[in-house]
Amino acid sequence: MIVALIVACEVGFWVLLALGLAVRYLLKWRRTSVVLLLCEPVLELVLFAATAVDLRNGAEPGWEHGLAALYLGYTVAYGHYTIRWLDGHAAHRLGGAPKPAGAPRYGMARARHEARLWLRTLLAAAVACGLLQGAVWYVGDEGDISSLRAFQWAALRAAGIHGLVALAYFVWPKKAPAGAGEETGPALTKEGVR
Repeated sequence: MIVALIVACEVGFWVLLALGLAVRYLLKWRRTSVVLLLCEPVLELVLFAATAVDLRNGAEPGWEHGLAALYLGYTVAYGHYTIRWLDGHAAHRLGGAPKPAGAPRYGMARARHEARLWLRTLLAAAVACGLLQGAVWYVGDEGDISSLRAFQWAALRAAGIHGLVALAYFVWPKKAPAGAGEETGPALTKEGVR
């Protein structure tokens, strides 16, 4: 049941997002789009409640409960970021807004961008580990919690690996190819900053 609910929440996320953006930019119904986009967190609350009820009803803690916690952590950390990114692109494609600026590709600007993404991954791991720890305490000595612990370690490993990747951008900043402009900020000339 939990796996089907995770899939339903993921599909629901994208359906609500597509509907919200279509209503906003094609029909110009801003308030309706806000209501549709505000329904997104309700999906995660439903998944959280269903997982808690499943455990309360005596279900053996399994990989599906760990997956639900990872999904919820990811949604908390990256959900708003994803919606904002897609909203900028929908505004450009459907609403005539200027093309949104992409992520920096080179130098320390790219390193800072990667560090900000890593902080989101760290938040996702913290939320997932917190939910899993709550499940461990909730189950107590009555069940096998090894799968919950395994998902805690998976969340921590993902944050650690992403942290190493982000650190690599600081240690070895990616250089722009010859002839391409550095996307790291304004250039300094004899006359000053341009």
